[in-house]
Amino acid sequence: MKLCGRQRIVIKSMWRSVNLKEKDLSDLKFEPLGKHDRAAFTCENRDLTDYIKKQASQDVSRNAAAVYVATLDGKNILGYYTLSQYSIQLDEIPEQVAKKKFAKYKTVSATLLGRLARDISVKGSEAGELLLLDALSRALQLSKQVASSAVVVDAKDKKSAAFYMKYGFIELPNTERRLFIPMATVEQLFPK
Repeated sequence: MKLCGRQRIVIKSMWRSVNLKEKDLSDLKFEPLGKHDRAAFTCENRDLTDYIKKQASQDVSRNAAAVYVATLDGKNILGYYTLSQYSIQLDEIPEQVAKKKFAKYKTVSATLLGRLARDISVKGSEAGELLLLDALSRALQLSKQVASSAVVVDAKDKKSAAFYMKYGFIELPNTERRLFIPMATVEQLFPK
């Protein structure tokens, strides 16, 4: 995915605070999973490491998830995330948010951010934040073609939940570590 115009400004403003450490990520590209070196990817969570190595290409071929990777060279995967269609019950959403942000249907269309992981080689470089920004930008663009009112994520643990909440995700009260962010809020992150 190539960012343009104001999206690039949002990303560039993030770069001011990015600690690049040993990896310069200024040329990071986000693209659909293809003939990338999945075997070399390793993150702190074994399930997320195993997913990209063993399951991701099957999910893509079965249309179960769209998998996007972050790469500098078109081969090595520095991170990845998955998106798929989803829905949540309106009564699961906190009432004060539901009244303001969503149509009054029993279910609300959403995009599921199923997995998000970055390679240990870029730990501390804010690659996770860049992956999240790209996922939200892509979900917003896709919501113009196939309606989606929110992005939903099931955080793996408390640390992951805190990461998403730092970027505006709200906990759904009935399911532990299930969070969402209204698409209207995402749209504010990427002004036209």
